[in-house]
Amino acid sequence: MGKIIIAGIGPGSPEDITPAVLEAVREADAIVGYKYYFQFIEPFVREGCECIDTGMKKEQERAEQTFLLAEQGKTVVVISSGDAGIYGMAPLIHEMAQNRLRVGSGSVAAIEIVALPGISAFQKAASLLGAPIGHDLCIISLSDLMTPWEVIERRIQAAATGDFVTAIYNPKSHGRYWQLYRLQELFLQQRSADTPVGYVRQAGRPEQEVTVTTLGTFDPEDIDMFTVIIIGNSQSYMADGKIITPRGYCLTPQPPLHGASGTGGEAIGQQIMMESFRTIGGELRRNDYPLGHLWALLHAIHTTADFEMEQLLYSDPGAVETLYNKVKNGTLRTIVTDVTMVTSGIRKGALARLGIEAKCYLSDPRVAEMTAQQSRTSHLSPLTSEKITRTQAGIRLAVEEHPDALFAFGNAPTALMELCDLIRKGKARPAGIIAAPVGFVHVRESKHMVKPFRDIPKIIVEGRKGGSNLAATLCNAILTFDDAAQLKPGRDL
Repeated sequence: MGKIIIAGIGPGSPEDITPAVLEAVREADAIVGYKYYFQFIEPFVREGCECIDTGMKKEQERAEQTFLLAEQGKTVVVISSGDAGIYGMAPLIHEMAQNRLRVGSGSVAAIEIVALPGISAFQKAASLLGAPIGHDLCIISLSDLMTPWEVIERRIQAAATGDFVTAIYNPKSHGRYWQLYRLQELFLQQRSADTPVGYVRQAGRPEQEVTVTTLGTFDPEDIDMFTVIIIGNSQSYMADGKIITPRGYCLTPQPPLHGASGTGGEAIGQQIMMESFRTIGGELRRNDYPLGHLWALLHAIHTTADFEMEQLLYSDPGAVETLYNKVKNGTLRTIVTDVTMVTSGIRKGALARLGIEAKCYLSDPRVAEMTAQQSRTSHLSPLTSEKITRTQAGIRLAVEEHPDALFAFGNAPTALMELCDLIRKGKARPAGIIAAPVGFVHVRESKHMVKPFRDIPKIIVEGRKGGSNLAATLCNAILTFDDAAQLKPGRDL
């Protein structure tokens, strides 16, 4: 009985056809395929080989013809461009074989079916664009001939949301002109407009055209049916006209962990933290954050394991750098916190190394005296129409003694609101503010109250989320900013 070889002939150039496929073409008794593709294998077809070509959308007829020839004892090669298993003839041949077996065509069982992989168009396009597929990727066809558009759109949304590098096949045709516009719209809902996009027309063929652009400036009108598009992920970037999607090896010069001691003398705790930062950096949606914000963000996610911090963490431009410089030049010597848990979370090694004092006034005897006095006089806070809280009292004391401190809030929104009121009255002039109180009452409002102070460097965890651990880790990010350039955290662990 005969043999069916399903062969991917590559994107079009002879040098991109694998030796196994060339050998199959040379030995074939018959070759079946779309007529346009025969030009790419014609020099390798032996004399006397039967060549059966059909037009577009004749895949089922080609498959039927293939089985008829194989049942005659012939070796039949079915050709597809690129890889026959990717939107090619391989699935159809295998499906048809199963269907024939189900209806009792016993001769099919004796036919050997072999699939020979080929270089896919997206692989060829990727090689011409640089290295855009260096991480997780998916391929989506925009042809709705066999797949309902509703299904295709769900897959587009999943690819965009999942941050996959995405290759687009069958992007346009005479009858399909709007689908690519919709894809661009969906991706822009999830990705930066600066996301690199590359497309190659007639990859590997004499008419080849290579273009690198961005998701925002990409024009679907430049695309035709012979074009493959590759959209980068949030880590992809452009360099020297190429697209690079990093695998993660170069996020930091530190090598992977290889045991209990690091290659640079780091302790095991620091090694683990460095590895964690590498992992976090590889999963961020964007790769263009300013270094100070990135450093704070990595600390926030490392502390919480919450990637929503990428949306919630706000920092004024240059806030981390400005506050670190104040530490280095001696103008920032005190960190005041709203609760003792924040103070406890600030690294003692960093404080000692830099000569910084971290203070919380919550346990100060004067705080108890102030709140007791307020209770006796029934004096009401102008902010809350309630008696003053201990954290508010602590901030009032702190402002009297350290009006120019860095104030870090991880628990009490009323304390943050108190500081804002004292700033507006001219009684406080903080070096900076870390606003990360957590909860449901006054939390959002307290953070909104901070933002109008444009001349005060601020780091804010937006919304209801926050906590003492976050406030402390953001302090640590400031104190260790000199390690940010090498992404080498954990020196003071």
